[in-house]
Formats: sequence, structure tokens, C-alpha cells
Amino acid sequence: MARLRVGFDWTPAVAPHPTGVGQFVRGLAEALEGSTALELVPFCVSGRAHRGAHGGAASAPVPAAVAHRLWQYLDRPRAERWTGAIDVLHATNFVAPPSRAPTVLSVYDLGFLHHPEWAGPGTSRFGRLIERAVQRGAVVHTLSSSVAAEIAAHFEVPSERLVVIPPGVDPVAGDASRGHRLAGTAAYVLALGTIEPRKNVPRLVEAFDRVAAEVPDLRLVVVGPDGWGLDAYDAAVRRARAAGRIVRLGYVTPGERADLTAGATALAYPSLDEGFGLPPLEAMTLGVPVVASDAAVLHDVLGDAALLIEPTDVDALGAALHQVVTDDALRSRLAGAGPARAAAYPWSRAADSFRELYQRLAQPAPH
Repeated sequence: MARLRVGFDWTPAVAPHPTGVGQFVRGLAEALEGSTALELVPFCVSGRAHRGAHGGAASAPVPAAVAHRLWQYLDRPRAERWTGAIDVLHATNFVAPPSRAPTVLSVYDLGFLHHPEWAGPGTSRFGRLIERAVQRGAVVHTLSSSVAAEIAAHFEVPSERLVVIPPGVDPVAGDASRGHRLAGTAAYVLALGTIEPRKNVPRLVEAFDRVAAEVPDLRLVVVGPDGWGLDAYDAAVRRARAAGRIVRLGYVTPGERADLTAGATALAYPSLDEGFGLPPLEAMTLGVPVVASDAAVLHDVLGDAALLIEPTDVDALGAALHQVVTDDALRSRLAGAGPARAAAYPWSRAADSFRELYQRLAQPAPH
């Protein structure tokens, strides 16, 4: 039996500093690798050629911005321009090229609609592009039930064309002593993510500043590339009395990120909105206590294995940070609950679910 050819958008994975979407795309491709039932045909919507997974990702000289403008109104260029003939298309990042094949479109959150001020460059067209894909019959995939409910309500996607498949979580293999050297201390709260408004880092800085006076050896270590929230972050640091104990490392390698996570006293993840939330689950694989937002998705994903707070309440965030770094009993409870929570998200389950979805879509419609 011939393997299914699945056109697979590899574009998020070739970004210089891959985000959570890039991690998801790479993780799924690796989990599907070696399948006897399907062949991934990776492609990049970019004006430049990229080397990707599985021997290289196909790239046609069409810049993403140009393609997205065209796809708002036209059904060309088709995905087959990149992939050749395919049985199924998986558009992995909000935008689905028109295709002759059945399409899966991954949509991670609707923050670009609810809070356009949080959105980055190029996301203003996502709503129209998702509508076009739904009109063409795409199956919409998302990572959590709470986001699925938002998608169903806003885009009127029929229930049979809306699927929830969470990602997998890889165990993190970090060296705490190397993390301590990178942080310059053995006592630090770690924050991971691009510096953008949705990540709520200025409020975290303010909350840490309140805790710092009572826990004199503690530092805040902020890891992640520059984004469109850098000015607000810098202003918050300038206001902080403990600014000298706030360390910003910027982008780090995956190995350094793992080491910093392993060595952290706690991970802080006070996002205003999320599509899933891999960093706290990755920290949980190491038994690192997590303080996180009570946003609907994080509440669903993390449950009682994290200390959840209202992310705009700086007092509550500060109190939670103070508690998690000083209360040994709480730290022990969270450290014990975390690994079991993270283990509920194996990549093998995600890969099996996607294989079944691809195979179902590739079946001829009954007459």
C-alpha cells in the first residue's frame, strides 16, 4: 500500500529563533518520522530556499507576505507549487495555502483577534485567511478544548471539522550546575519567552521587585529573543529598585535553555493568553515548581500541578513567587506533581492522532 504524501508546512521551524509553534512543528515531524503509513513532504512559504527536515524543505520564490495577501482573495498559488501532488496538506501555522488535497489547518490561539495590540507584524490577515480556509472545507486543528470552543464560536466551524490534539512534551535533560553558572546564582526565578505584550513580563518584573526586598539572594532571569514589547520591559526594569538582580540573557541555545530550567528555583509563566504552554510543562518534567497564569488554557493544561494566579494582579503574582521560593512544603508538592502532569502528554499519542486524521481525510468521500 502506497504511503500517504502529506504536505507539511515547515516554515515555523526554520525561523532564526523558533517560537512555541516552531517547537511543535519540529516535535511533530520527529514523532511522525519513520512512519510506514505516510511520507511528510516539508515545504517553506518563503522567498528563500531553506534546508529542513527529511532531506530538505521545498521552497518556491514566493515571499510569505506576498502569498498571504494573494490568499485572502485568490486560490493561487496552490500548495502543490511547493510539494507536487499530495494526499493531504497540513498547514501548521494559521495560514493554509489553497490545495487540491484535503487540508488540516493548525490554529493555536485567537489572541490576534481578541487583542490585536498584542499581535506581532503580519498577523492582521490571519482572521481573513482562516475564514477562507474554513470556506474551502479545511479541518481546523488546535491544541486545547478552550481554544477549540473559541474557534467554533468565532469562525462557525462545524464540530466534525474541528479537532483537538495536544502536543507532546519531551523530557528536558538539563544540568543544574551549568544553569547556575549561566544565571550567575543558584537562586533564581526563570522566565522564558519572546519579549512581547502577551507574555506579561513587565508585571513579572514589578512583582519580582516586591519579592526581592524580602528574599535578598534571589534573581530574576529572563530568557527569550527581542519582540515588540521590549520598550515596556526596559521601562519596568528601570523602575525596579532591584534592577541589578534582573538578568536578561536574550536568546539562548536549546541546551542552555534546558540547563537554566534545570537549575531554576521556580519558573514564572504569567502569560495573558496562550495556545497551550510548553515551557511550564517542560519545567515540570524536571520537577521545577511553576507559577503560571490562570488563563483558561493554562488552567486546563497545568491543573493543580502549578500555582495559578490572575496575571494582571501584581500583588497576587508577587505573593505566589514569594510563596514558591520560601515554602518548602509547597515546593515539594509542586515538584512531585509536575513530572506526572507532563507525562500525560507523550509525543507518541500526538503522532498517532495525526496519522489517524491524515488517513481519514485521505479516504475518498462516500457516494
